Amino acid sequence: MIKIMFVCHGNICRSPMAEALFRHMINEEGLSDRVFIDSSATSYEEIGNPVHPGTRNKLKKYGISVDNMFASKLKRSDLDEFDYIFTMDQNNMNNIRREFGEVDQTKVMKFMDLTDQPRDIADPWYTGNFDQTYDDIYESCLCLMKLVKERLGD
Repeated sequence: MIKIMFVCHGNICRSPMAEALFRHMINEEGLSDRVFIDSSATSYEEIGNPVHPGTRNKLKKYGISVDNMFASKLKRSDLDEFDYIFTMDQNNMNNIRREFGEVDQTKVMKFMDLTDQPRDIADPWYTGNFDQTYDDIYESCLCLMKLVKERLGD
């Protein structure tokens, strides 16, 4: 079982978008029994809140539900339990290091670092651009799918 965690600041926009989209992709590939996917926040600000309407509406266009998803906080134990922890930007990475100390960089990394054009995924909470956020996350998810299939030997 490969365990993957997506992390953003509040866990209501980017990381639940990545969680729901990648779970959808994993289900379509028939790998849901071999890959566990979750998401969390580096802050406490949104804990318990549902997914942002912008993320909800964007994913709904692709038939992807975020029902019963609520913001939760990244825990120290997650650093041990998950095989990969993908942050949405450098600020998230800095927050993890500030709270938990140095991390295994082969396990904890920025999500867009999997792509040919590493960069931060802009926070649509501030930009309002859920389309660009989705496009960046989708690009990273395609790269992650290749990594998962290689690791599973598929």
